[in-house]
Amino acid sequence: MTVQILRKKFTVGQYHQMIESGILTDRDRVELLRGEIIEMSPIGMQHAACVDRLTELLVGTFRGKAIVRVQNPIQLSTRSEPQPDFAILQRRSDFYANGHPQPSDVFALIEVSDTTVEFDRTVKVPLYAKDNIVEVWIVDLNAKAVQIYREPSDAGYQQVQTCRRGQAIAFQAFTDIQFTVDQLLG
Repeated sequence: MTVQILRKKFTVGQYHQMIESGILTDRDRVELLRGEIIEMSPIGMQHAACVDRLTELLVGTFRGKAIVRVQNPIQLSTRSEPQPDFAILQRRSDFYANGHPQPSDVFALIEVSDTTVEFDRTVKVPLYAKDNIVEVWIVDLNAKAVQIYREPSDAGYQQVQTCRRGQAIAFQAFTDIQFTVDQLLG
């Protein structure tokens, strides 16, 4: 006889209760994906340097145009609250103090990947597509490339483009603002 192992799935509300009660603390590097609490990988030197470089670039570029959220949560559904490296968001006067951004608030997400590239591609990107995040960039430090995902559907992103050094790229929502892949990779 085969026994099926069942997993307890948590809601965002239950996840927040665990944080408020001290079960999860600031020292726990976790995110809620599809109801499961996932431990995030440690941040290596290359990843940290890329996040710092992009923070300086994006905050300066989008000042007054969008909010750049760095390694903070967005709420996708009642069971997912990931923490992408960057979220380019609609401007709000409260800076989302009264609730994490929802998919409709998101212009684009960026994940910086070195040790997590496979997880980001196979778990996070499909989750983002299913929850209608219109654009996702993966800055792949190993491949020295940026993968751009657009046109979300339940089946995934319908448009996927890999850009390499020397190429110019722009977010769909800000076509007048161009970056080079070199700027993102350093």
